[in-house]
Amino acid sequence: MSAKSSPAGPQALVPAESSAAPASPVRLAAQTWESLFRAQVAVMRRLQSGPAFKALALNEYDVLFTLSGCPSGWLRQNELNDHVLLSQSSLSRLVERLEKRGLVQRMPAPDDGRGVLVQLTEAGRELQKQIGREHVRDIASLVVPALTAAEQRELLRLTEKLRTSVQDARR
Repeated sequence: MSAKSSPAGPQALVPAESSAAPASPVRLAAQTWESLFRAQVAVMRRLQSGPAFKALALNEYDVLFTLSGCPSGWLRQNELNDHVLLSQSSLSRLVERLEKRGLVQRMPAPDDGRGVLVQLTEAGRELQKQIGREHVRDIASLVVPALTAAEQRELLRLTEKLRTSVQDARR
């Protein structure tokens, strides 16, 4: 990869051989991954610096958001770990901090003495909704000017396809 001027700015990295002969399947996969990863990092940095995350860090919001989607209201902490980008020990400490702030509550799993169930409190649910509304507007302010509706649908289709393939291969 080399630095070239692009619509994203002079420091944006683009494949050095973007106009060269087709890349090998391995090289193309690596370039695709790097592009996806760099786009995600750029978007996440902008979102994290936005006003929505003044009251709560993005990884804390991720936990509240994940819990807000639980039909039963409770989620085993190890299952929560499957949905967030944190190590188990980091998640445990984060959940403890959220509990101290009154945003989640924990209880031992009734069917397993070692398991822990986590649930949003009313304060946690309200904060998640408040931040979520602003977060969605911030996301739209970044995505809508960059991608047409058709491009957004195609990106959604492709990322879902990739995620499903990776998850299926893990089973």
